[in-house]
Amino acid sequence: MAPPRNRRPGFSRRAQYGLFLGYVIAVAGSLVAAVLLALSAIDPPAFAVLRATVAEVTTPMSSGLSAVGQWFGSIPGGIGSYVGVHDENKRLHKQLADQHALYMRARSLVYDNRRLTALLRLRERIAEPVVTARLVSSSATSTRRFAVLNAGSWQGVASGQPVTGPDGLVGRVLETGPNSARVLLLTDGESVVPVRRTRDGLPALAAGRGDGLVDIRSVAMSNAGFTPGDVFVTSGIGGIYPPDVPVARVFRHGRDSAPARSYSQPDTLDYAMVQRAFMPPLPPTPVPVPVAKPTPAPKPSKSAKPRSAPGPAPAPAPAASAVAR
Repeated sequence: MAPPRNRRPGFSRRAQYGLFLGYVIAVAGSLVAAVLLALSAIDPPAFAVLRATVAEVTTPMSSGLSAVGQWFGSIPGGIGSYVGVHDENKRLHKQLADQHALYMRARSLVYDNRRLTALLRLRERIAEPVVTARLVSSSATSTRRFAVLNAGSWQGVASGQPVTGPDGLVGRVLETGPNSARVLLLTDGESVVPVRRTRDGLPALAAGRGDGLVDIRSVAMSNAGFTPGDVFVTSGIGGIYPPDVPVARVFRHGRDSAPARSYSQPDTLDYAMVQRAFMPPLPPTPVPVPVAKPTPAPKPSKSAKPRSAPGPAPAPAPAASAVAR
């Protein structure tokens, strides 16, 4: 059915006012356009000033509307970028975790290589190593500091032999079994090692404290000053520990004694080397057995006449039967 030609809004006030307002806006727009057209034709400079003024007024509104339009237009791209960045971030996190695992593995290999290289240098420096064995356990909470070595008398380990690691002195063998040995650690309260300071040769004693540290005590002079960073090595005195093996480093000032940390940490050490004593004890001297002296013959007196030497024995007489013949 065709729409009616009569488009009156009827009795609706809103429709009537809307239609009237549309007519007014159309007429006003036509009049403004005509005035502007006439002004541009009659007075172009004035029209240019008016156009610039209108542009100055409408520019902020246009800029705001343009920014709002761009913001709404960027919403789909932002959503896509967020999804892409989220996936890329997840991929990079996975790659970082994989590279971290490789980094930790490479770091472990470098540490093992450095430790084994130091142990090899230690082996080359020692003339006659006894055996290289593993420290299978060590005391960490007791006041005594011992470690167990998985090598014993069957491998040539004997009581009193020094035990060294890649970083320095560990202790000495205290007891031995067939396939195990008990090591008295450097930090034990009963351990005393003759040492000297590397920078001036000051003799001292490294005595264990039983708490994982050692005390450096001067034996040469009173009021000997110790400063943090002083390095002490074995002096070779005593005949057990070889000289120039790193022992400890001082970390606090002191006069007659100072606390120090040992270079070797048994709780992080897996392999250690047992070597012969620097000056092994001399073999026991055999007790001399008295030998009986021969008794001298008595000397002849001057009054006794010398006896003549016995002559040859006379030939036996021939038998009677032989004479008869």
